[in-house]
Amino acid sequence: MALAGRTALRWAWLRCPCPAAASLCLPSWLSAGPVACGRLYSSHGKEKIDMSMYPVESVRNFSIIAHVDHGKSTLADRLLEITGTIAKTDRNKQVLDKLQVERERGITVKAQSASLFYSHKGVNYLLNLIDTPGHVDFSYEVSRSLSACQGVILVVDANEGIQAQTVANFYLAFEAQLAIIPVINKIDLKNADPERVEKQIEKLFDIPVDECVRISAKQGTNVEKVLQKVIEKIPPPHCNTADPLKALVFDSTFDHYRGVIANIALFGGEIQKGHKIVSAHTKKRYEVNEVGILTPNEQPTHKLYAGQVGYLIAGMKEVTEAQIGDTLFWYKQPVEPLPGFKSAKPMVFAGMYPADQTEYNNLKSALERLTLNDSSVTVHRDSSLALGAGWRLGFLGLLHMEVFNQRLEQEYNMSVILTAPTVPYKAVLSSAKLIK
Repeated sequence: MALAGRTALRWAWLRCPCPAAASLCLPSWLSAGPVACGRLYSSHGKEKIDMSMYPVESVRNFSIIAHVDHGKSTLADRLLEITGTIAKTDRNKQVLDKLQVERERGITVKAQSASLFYSHKGVNYLLNLIDTPGHVDFSYEVSRSLSACQGVILVVDANEGIQAQTVANFYLAFEAQLAIIPVINKIDLKNADPERVEKQIEKLFDIPVDECVRISAKQGTNVEKVLQKVIEKIPPPHCNTADPLKALVFDSTFDHYRGVIANIALFGGEIQKGHKIVSAHTKKRYEVNEVGILTPNEQPTHKLYAGQVGYLIAGMKEVTEAQIGDTLFWYKQPVEPLPGFKSAKPMVFAGMYPADQTEYNNLKSALERLTLNDSSVTVHRDSSLALGAGWRLGFLGLLHMEVFNQRLEQEYNMSVILTAPTVPYKAVLSSAKLIK
């Protein structure tokens, strides 16, 4: 081996934060590729992972759903640790909750995805995990995430049992005909009663007791069994690399330097840098600049193949170009667009005005970028004699409104005036005399 090659290898070995001893880590990394030490690839980003190593049969796409505060993000942290995606430290709390508002409030607001590499019975699997919010105000995030999945982990608190959002999320997954793995969390609590919760799950959801997995996400008890259940119970995606490209945009974010970053799920074909693609919604043509997976940070790859979940950057400059639910396909190879999502129905409306009218255009730009990130908010132009030009925004609930306002302040440094929220009612009158 050349000196430069040996030096690079030794440097990679020394920097590797794998919990295994260094003497054990290097040979396993050399023999088994990215699975043995996934952290090396995800953190340092020097080496592009060959995604062709993971055919459709060895891909599993799943979400974690639950009522608020039942331990979804803690379970996601443990899954990331077990698969070597992140180094095991005491600081791993809400790793996928990247927003400041999420960390401050201790809730998940935005669905986040991460690709995990896991070896089971001698086969290397690619597991795409999407951690979703639990609060009813962000159920639109859950429904969007489920469109990219073939199965879900339904987490239920062993102390609290089944609650309102557990039921709502179960039916979202059930209607989407996804495989459901029930997981009873927090069995380490002294008031935990997993037997009672198992009976609740059997009675309400008609899932046999023996299919439930009892875990403690905080302590890591039995979490490995959840990964094995994901591989055994959740089917691989029904798609083929030989088909024309069909990619669903299920989420997107805006980067000031690179434009729109679209999260995509491939339902056919393959995609790589240089490919010419077309949006089914806008009919605009783009050239792909970068594709990759999230581990949970962006990790560029040479290609993405059918069944895989990742991100794409294609020079979309305007936020209106990346419609959530859009289908992307190869130029001159049009396909039938995917059905997309049901549009969200706002429940609470409030007026939003800039504190200073000279900030109107800056606020308009911030709103466009934030609604790209949260497309369940509806925006209509409005004006007030007292407050000037502004917008009337529709939200899914009061918490949704608070979080949206907080994100505007934290992420875009915008100071706004928000009017008191109102709920519209439709009244059916039995007699015309009642009209006043």
